[in-house]
Amino acid sequence: MHPRRPDGFDGLGYRSGARDEQGFGGAFPARSFSSASDLSHWVTTPPDIPGSRNLHWGEKSPPYGVPAPSTPLEGPAEEPFPRGGGGGGSSVPGQSSEQLNRFAGFGIGLASLFTENVLAHPCIVLRRQCQVNYHARHYHLTPFTVINIMYSFNKTQGPRALWKGMGSTFIVQGVTLGAEGIISEFTPLPREISHKWNPKQIGEHLLLKSLTYIVAMPFYSASLIETVQSEIIRDNTGILECIKEGIGRVIGLGVPHSKRLLPLLSLIFPTVLHGVLHYIISSVIQKIVLLILKRKTYNSHLAESTSPVQSMLDAYFPELIANFAASLCSDVILYPLETVLHRLHIQGTRTIIDNTDLGYEVLPINTQYEGMRDCINTIRQEEGMLGFYKGFGAVVIQYTLHAAVLQITKIIYSTLLQNSV
Repeated sequence: MHPRRPDGFDGLGYRSGARDEQGFGGAFPARSFSSASDLSHWVTTPPDIPGSRNLHWGEKSPPYGVPAPSTPLEGPAEEPFPRGGGGGGSSVPGQSSEQLNRFAGFGIGLASLFTENVLAHPCIVLRRQCQVNYHARHYHLTPFTVINIMYSFNKTQGPRALWKGMGSTFIVQGVTLGAEGIISEFTPLPREISHKWNPKQIGEHLLLKSLTYIVAMPFYSASLIETVQSEIIRDNTGILECIKEGIGRVIGLGVPHSKRLLPLLSLIFPTVLHGVLHYIISSVIQKIVLLILKRKTYNSHLAESTSPVQSMLDAYFPELIANFAASLCSDVILYPLETVLHRLHIQGTRTIIDNTDLGYEVLPINTQYEGMRDCINTIRQEEGMLGFYKGFGAVVIQYTLHAAVLQITKIIYSTLLQNSV
């Protein structure tokens, strides 16, 4: 079968955009915020994970068959904003500052990725345990009770209790990236949305996302079990156990489950609904925040009130701030739906979780939901509306840590730039 690609696909531009947007969190920005003409040449199309952002409208891809602009990919001409000071020739201090600029940009993106995927993992573990614990009398809606219970888990079970399942989360992301790439290559479904978007193109793009979430669904379910399973009774599983369990869930082999286990077909709708809504909300929020920050940056440069250091900061941080705001808003808005989704995935898997009321002991999961609607009604009747927000304090801690890391990174970066300018 001959692979199909979206209109305007360009190999070099596609890969560089993927690296800029996804791999390094905007560490190597491809174009300046200060020039509208630069922004019109490329559409960044990162490989997506659930909740990431591809939904870029208002941007232009180079037409098919037309060569890309001859602007060099590297060098002083690629600087997002001009540095202060005169002099037309390149100098050793200028080259040193350029290297520092790129190195610091890489560090900023790396710090953001580390915070999202590693530093915040204990918050994700406790958040999921609280969501699936229908026994819990304490809902942990504030960060203060969450910190207390995290300390109890660490004291009774050791640090591994808060870092379990981290490898499986990376596997789920890898499966999602691979599935989306393969499907988009061999189907006409677009991986990106061009500037001349229409409802049909958006529908096909969201269909691609839906198919990706369906493919990753059994592995997501296996990863969820690894993150909520109590360390007290957990075996030392390998890093590829998530793949083994995911395949076993599909073909009906592996660890025996109870009769309450919901079939994968009944999990497709809530899984796709959560994934698509998360993607749409995060994409819209990110686009709005980026437009606001770009307009603010453009106005400040027109007023000539921006220092060279601030100009360099404006080249990297708007994308990170927009990504932060998009993830925060989508997680908060869809938290009740995520609670329902996790309870449906975990039902019937014979999973033993930690007691989030005491910080020690374990509890079985013995729910008997018949489906998504029954789960929603049961939670509302037995646990109240706040039952959908169990463990919400962990979200507050997670994004507080993320904001703190971004701010600290910004301070360090500003200090380095001030010393080099």
